[in-house]
Amino acid sequence: MAARRVSSLLSRSFSASSPFLSRSQGRNLNNGSRIVRRFGTSSAAEEVISPSVQVSYTKLLIDGNFVDAASGKTFPTLDPRTGEVIAHVAEGDAEDINRAVKAARKAFDEGPWPKMTAYERSREMLRFADLVEKHSEELAALESWDNGKTYEQALTAEIPMVARLFRYYAGWADKIHGLTVPADGNYHVQTLHEPIGVAGQIIPWNFPLLMFAWKVGPALACGNTIVLKTAEQTPLTAFYVGKLFLEAGLPPGVLNIVSGFGATAGASLASHMDVDKLAFTGSTDTGKVILGLAANSNLKPVTLELGGKSPFIVFEDADIDKAVELAHFALFFNQGQCCCAGSRTYVHKKVYDEFVEKAKARALKRVVGDPFKKGIEQGPQVDSKQFEKVMKYIRSGVESNATLECGGGQVGDIGYFIQPTVFSNVMDDMLIAQDEIFGPVQSILKFSDVDEVIKRANDTRYGLAAGVFTKSLDTANRVSRALKAGTVWVNCFDVFDAAIPFGGYKMSGNGREKGIYSLNNYLQVKAVVTPLNNPAWI
Repeated sequence: MAARRVSSLLSRSFSASSPFLSRSQGRNLNNGSRIVRRFGTSSAAEEVISPSVQVSYTKLLIDGNFVDAASGKTFPTLDPRTGEVIAHVAEGDAEDINRAVKAARKAFDEGPWPKMTAYERSREMLRFADLVEKHSEELAALESWDNGKTYEQALTAEIPMVARLFRYYAGWADKIHGLTVPADGNYHVQTLHEPIGVAGQIIPWNFPLLMFAWKVGPALACGNTIVLKTAEQTPLTAFYVGKLFLEAGLPPGVLNIVSGFGATAGASLASHMDVDKLAFTGSTDTGKVILGLAANSNLKPVTLELGGKSPFIVFEDADIDKAVELAHFALFFNQGQCCCAGSRTYVHKKVYDEFVEKAKARALKRVVGDPFKKGIEQGPQVDSKQFEKVMKYIRSGVESNATLECGGGQVGDIGYFIQPTVFSNVMDDMLIAQDEIFGPVQSILKFSDVDEVIKRANDTRYGLAAGVFTKSLDTANRVSRALKAGTVWVNCFDVFDAAIPFGGYKMSGNGREKGIYSLNNYLQVKAVVTPLNNPAWI
């Protein structure tokens, strides 16, 4: 897939008559009742649509088999549209992590995967990518159902990206090699790039399948084995693609998937003495805990992709209509549940008032509702905890005397839907301008000149991403080089090509995912030095 803004993929329509969607006649709802709800500012009466995809995989994947948790415990995964139970999923804990790590260690030390030719590993990953495309509708339905993101977004943007990422890393599998190094004296020196071993991976709930691909793809390409813990809110698609990997021919124990909670399964994985590397995506606070657990166990290297509070800077020369639409997308995409969301919208004072009015009008037109319905732009937040967190920040914005231009409330009385919310007259010291809200709340701040906005944009503990909107190449070059962020998008946002590295400065994490740089996370470099006796040349 060529590099493109995610929103360009979302322009494709989908059919509500898909075989994986059907009108609910009481299934999965309290008392069999039919729910009709009015949604937000662009309101439409709508029935809850029940996906007819079958939830077939709810057990842990360990050593090539789907098994119950050792304790026999399960936990519910919920539909964020209604709060109702979708399925009960095996609740893994420390004992299950031990079983999974043991299987991964055996597969790495004794199994065929790391000893397989890189070309054969590549072929298995390509077969998996083909299966992802074959089952795209099932995967999109499960992802939307479990997470609340729109079916259209999952089907036309995210699932194709998953397949593309695995094809990208399949292409790298047989191109990983070391060097021959000249050295002083009669020595032959070579470097070997070896798989690091058993990789522990913990993925978040906002992009379950994409984060699965970002982590599993490079780890497999390098010849590692994996123990992956899903987010407890969204475990269903990981198990489904685990089944697809088995169908593609992946040997037992190479990929193990455990669902469970962070304090038990996650902590056990991070502190496990037989895990050689750890990768985590999630909040900065949890990332600190993960790093400590890894350091206090076996000093395993850790890759962290953490929180953000990304500035989106609109200069006075900008086309305001285009800037408003891009800023809207940068913040509200995926219900605002995006670590790199452009959640601090800085607008030059000369165009500030016009921008605010048009940003408000755009938010009022945003269509909120059942994510399975065609034309819906925004579904529910993932769960009640996230819903309450966002509402707390909205109250904080009001109490801080920011101007609430629109939104600020719940949509309907069932599920976790929040009105698209816009604040103006936001100051840098307000919580809504400092903390990662992770919801549909746009904060618009005013600035006067380039030096000022660079300083203010960088005055944050985060450094994940930034957006710059200007017609001036000089301004774009100056500001993009000055911003302390891992990704700077100029006149675009959320371009996530497989080859583009992604990661943060400061407390947004360390290491990079995607692209060639991510391979370094899963390789060890070994120097091999051999004496040369009477060499013809050195």
